[in-house]
Amino acid sequence: MNSITEHIKTYMERHAYGVCDWLGKRMNIRSARIRMFFIYASFLTIGSPIIIYLVLAFWLDLRKLMQRQRGSVWDL
Repeated sequence: MNSITEHIKTYMERHAYGVCDWLGKRMNIRSARIRMFFIYASFLTIGSPIIIYLVLAFWLDLRKLMQRQRGSVWDL
């Protein structure tokens, strides 16, 4: 059972938005602590950190898209 949860955790960390990982790298904090902060803060404030998380996820995806497009333009 433990290997299944580890597999799911690894999959989600690779394919999820990556907001906590990005924030952890920028702030030099473990991403697990940031995830726990978002979870606890969401329970205490009735979900408002989820909105912040989704805005950051959108911004990161937009940034990745622009980097890919910039790279493809320069490849031509």
